[in-house]
Amino acid sequence: MNVLRSLFSRPAPAPLSYMKLGPEGSTENPLMIQFFTWDSKANGMSWWKHFEEEIPRLREMGFTQVWLPPPNKAAEPEGRGYDAYDLWDLGEFDQKGTVATRWGSREEFLSACRVAKEHDVDILIDAVLNHKLGADRTESFQAIPVDPQNRLKDLDKAKEIEGWTNFNFPGRGNKYSTMHWNQEHFTGVDWDHNTRSKGVFKIVGKGHKGWSKNVDRELGNYDFLLGIDIDHRHPEVQKDFLSWGPWILETTGAVGFRLDAIKHIDRDFTRRFLQNTRRSTDRRMFSVAEYWSGNLDAVLPFSKTFKGETAFFDVPLHMNFHNASKHYSRYDLRTVMSKSLVEAKPGYAHCKKFLLGDELILISIQVEGQSLESWVGDHFKLQAYALILLRSTGYPCVFYGDLYPNHECYNEHIARNLKSLIKARKLFAYGATQDYPLGKNCVGFVRMGDSTHPGCAVILSNREDDYLHTIRMSVGKAHAGSTFQSYLTTDGRVEIDSDGWGEFTCFAGSAQVWVKA
Repeated sequence: MNVLRSLFSRPAPAPLSYMKLGPEGSTENPLMIQFFTWDSKANGMSWWKHFEEEIPRLREMGFTQVWLPPPNKAAEPEGRGYDAYDLWDLGEFDQKGTVATRWGSREEFLSACRVAKEHDVDILIDAVLNHKLGADRTESFQAIPVDPQNRLKDLDKAKEIEGWTNFNFPGRGNKYSTMHWNQEHFTGVDWDHNTRSKGVFKIVGKGHKGWSKNVDRELGNYDFLLGIDIDHRHPEVQKDFLSWGPWILETTGAVGFRLDAIKHIDRDFTRRFLQNTRRSTDRRMFSVAEYWSGNLDAVLPFSKTFKGETAFFDVPLHMNFHNASKHYSRYDLRTVMSKSLVEAKPGYAHCKKFLLGDELILISIQVEGQSLESWVGDHFKLQAYALILLRSTGYPCVFYGDLYPNHECYNEHIARNLKSLIKARKLFAYGATQDYPLGKNCVGFVRMGDSTHPGCAVILSNREDDYLHTIRMSVGKAHAGSTFQSYLTTDGRVEIDSDGWGEFTCFAGSAQVWVKA
């Protein structure tokens, strides 16, 4: 009995300790890129073709995984895919006024996936499972209007409304999936077509169970987010999604998912979806979930319910970066990692000569809707990237908009130095991390290196003047008598003494990396 109790009480594995992050047998640090912005467009070619052409360069830089935009047919021709109409249509059928999606055709998408696989670059599917949009016709049913700020509070009695809830996919028919959706498969809508009124309407009547209880408690109950909210407790819904998961991975050769808006999805179903897909495809299937909250006390309990089935974006750390960029030198850099997932759940797993925390870090994002936008300002972006790319904890994600020219957020100076930080991660950022918190406006750390990588020293500052910071840091006796040089600039040298210590510098308001000359 004690043995059985021990077996069943074992803690869940840290997700990144068993998930596929890069090529088999590689000792190289893994790295992800979000390969799109909200308004992404490629000149003279589809987005999928642009991605295919960039794959060799991405791999050479050190990227091992690519998070692509949702490949499914959207409700509108220019829809990004988050306005999900048909998950089974990857740009193959004439639906919603187009055959190809905003990103390109099915053939172009699958071609890019094949090229990525040839170059040992893993594809991640952005799975939009919370809601649907763009129904083919309306239906009449009973619904109760609820308070948008408290979905547990009814504003009126049940009444008949007309909602866009019927999806029969006339272009695709029954290919790949025979399921046609109707009001029975949803919990709520945000539009009554009969009265032309917006709101949050909870669908009631025969077979309906109300909002799921296994969701975030924000706004009383955050089951409903937007559009036509899916009821993940319905057997037909579950069957369709549980078939789609393995199908999309097998069709594309992708290794896993980025899960959109999971705080609004019944978590018991999401966990089952991951378990089922992992059993049907690969035990090492990758998964990272977007639970958008900067409150660590809210994220931790939610993440634990997944029992190691998915990693989570470290939104609390992202918000620390956002606040640091907003408050300039008033922000205490010594607290930048405080109340983050990588601080609260280090959960290190030794894997292929590098240490990984069990969470992902995303520092700069483009999201749907103004309410979630929390950009990291340009004056702090390199410091933030240095923290996630060069430390030993976490698994970083680089944003396309910070690396490639675009009209939304591109800064040539940042892009140039970001490339150097990415290269430093590939070549130097290995081994244990030793911190040197000089003061409120300047911190440093050293990666001690390993048997095949020399390590590096890093300094970050958020002062707003012309001050030159100096931090005495140890790079280890193995480097005694050597010289370190600045990696982000063309000048600057540090002599390492007989005990392995050196006086490293950094100009105010910048980041500096030092490597062995």
